[in-house]
Amino acid sequence: MSDRYKDLVKFSNEPFAKVLAHANIRIKTRLDSPASSSAEVVLTELEEKGAWVDLMLSLATLLPGRERVWWACLAARDYVGPKSKDDPPPLAAAETWVFEPTDENLNQVSSALDHAYVDDDTSHCAVSALYASGKLGPGDLAEYPAPAGASEAAAFAMNMVALSELSDKFESHMQVLIDRALDIARGGNGRVAAEDPATEESA
Repeated sequence: MSDRYKDLVKFSNEPFAKVLAHANIRIKTRLDSPASSSAEVVLTELEEKGAWVDLMLSLATLLPGRERVWWACLAARDYVGPKSKDDPPPLAAAETWVFEPTDENLNQVSSALDHAYVDDDTSHCAVSALYASGKLGPGDLAEYPAPAGASEAAAFAMNMVALSELSDKFESHMQVLIDRALDIARGGNGRVAAEDPATEESA
């Protein structure tokens, strides 16, 4: 088995199928590995089958909330560019929450979403942050569960947007996104490519 999917300490020890079921996430690839298989086993199988989109969706589901949002923010930076005063508010608010996940910053995430332009794809970062805890939002909203898989689906969508924005290097950049998620899952900051133009900070 490849070492690519080893030492992913941030992932749950639960069977891969159970993690996906909790998030109400389904992949399209028919798996040969048993339902009790670990994430390492299933991710390896998905790679062997060239099921890259399902692999990306699986990574979005396996990453814990804060790390998942950071992965989404890095993807947004791939085409938005380095941090600046002109940053899209949803991206800026989500990044702030990653570094300091307080209710106050989550309120800013919610506000940024409320005022986001309809064509601002970095809203995916804010949605992922808003629901990362599995709750509907800050304050009184924390008493209610978030839609199952909402944070996971938003992080996946942000990464797919980055791929579409960089379609001239689709295949190679998909591998960067995957390796970035795996680095984060090992406790790293997701800096896996020299050309990564993301913020200078790290989660």
